[in-house]
Amino acid sequence: MLAIFLSMRITTSLQNKLLVAATACCFALSVASCTKGKRIDEPGNLVPKTADQDASVPSAKIGDAILHTEAFGNPDSPMLLVLHGGPGSDYRYLLNCKAFANDGYYVVFYDQRGSGLSQRFSRSSYTIDQVIEEVGDVIKHYRTAAKQKVFILGHSWGGMLASAYINKYPQAIDGAILGEPGGLTYDQMRDYLSRSRPSNVTKEITNDAVYIDQILTGTKNGHEILDYKMMLMATADASEESAIGNEGTVPEWRTGAVISYALFDLGKKQGFNWTSNLSQFNHKILFLYSSNNKAYGEAHAKAVAAPYRNVQLYRVDGAGHDMLSFPTGWKNAYGAMLQYLNESK
Repeated sequence: MLAIFLSMRITTSLQNKLLVAATACCFALSVASCTKGKRIDEPGNLVPKTADQDASVPSAKIGDAILHTEAFGNPDSPMLLVLHGGPGSDYRYLLNCKAFANDGYYVVFYDQRGSGLSQRFSRSSYTIDQVIEEVGDVIKHYRTAAKQKVFILGHSWGGMLASAYINKYPQAIDGAILGEPGGLTYDQMRDYLSRSRPSNVTKEITNDAVYIDQILTGTKNGHEILDYKMMLMATADASEESAIGNEGTVPEWRTGAVISYALFDLGKKQGFNWTSNLSQFNHKILFLYSSNNKAYGEAHAKAVAAPYRNVQLYRVDGAGHDMLSFPTGWKNAYGAMLQYLNESK
């Protein structure tokens, strides 16, 4: 039943809303009966267990966190570190990037702390600087030689995180591929979100996405329930009403709701500007934007990329925001990405 419930699309009628409610209630009852009185939010009931809860999940202790992480290819080849979006998503939707291992790159994936199948922490423990430093910790964990070249491929929030890391350590890596980072300043990000996810409570997709709150609620650190609900809400990105232009629902293992809420709150309270040192980054970056994301476009791409000294803009035709997840976008982006990496290594 869990697989069926997760696959349901955002509904558009009262009848379907009632079906959602009935399904959720039946699901809750079935879980309760199958687990002999155990709570529905116990690990493994609503969402997959995290790496610290399940030893079969590929993982490593990096810094103070047990991270879900994998690497592919020759460890001595140039490293390509892949940073997923969110905050709070996971690297499942970027697994097409494993292909670069066959092209002579050591491809490293990890779910950021509090995200995907990585270890969860309390909401008050997360800081923006913490996730920036974690990028360097992962590079250090996998790097096999001081002279090994390192590239970062960051998508959406991952592109923002990559830029934050580069801004803090402009000499640390040898190049970057950025796929539609929302913004490198708080104002840029807010501007993009106002177009990509407008807060319009009269819209049907907004109403449907939050309808589940009437059935399942969670505390501010109730990771299982909050993650489950955020995964349901993410299906709105595949709606025809969404501006971001995706072909369908992006595959994921598990969303990290608590870190997502925490980092958005910190951004709102503290603001951020990850552009002050980008002019010191001496390498060219490849900046991808998609043809079908109506909220992004060339003008926003140029504005976000402007602080970098050397930028190659590339439009990925036939794709929306999650351009690397679906066949058309991946096919149209892969050649440009490989050419960039080969020219930079």
